[in-house]
Amino acid sequence: MPPDLDELRNYISQLLKSGLKTQKSPLIKDHLEFAELLRELRQIDRDHLEERLCKAGFHPRPYGPEQQRCFECMYYLVHRKWCDLPEVSLPVEPSWWCRLWRL
Repeated sequence: MPPDLDELRNYISQLLKSGLKTQKSPLIKDHLEFAELLRELRQIDRDHLEERLCKAGFHPRPYGPEQQRCFECMYYLVHRKWCDLPEVSLPVEPSWWCRLWRL
């Protein structure tokens, strides 16, 4: 049976708020860097949640000069509170952010 998504989202939230060190930089500048980060994420086992969060650069609040957040990202599914990017594919909060953010 799959884990409860709200429980998983809460667990991720606790990890992020407790100071999990994630790679918020460098920010992705172009499609080549984006593709490289996706390649690196594909190499991380799906069960290694903390490593995936770290590599993607998850942050529990809006981030950057524009205060970007998951809610405005093209991969965010509003009604599911879900990141639909296959390399991430996790329940997320709308106020979170990661380096894979795309408009």
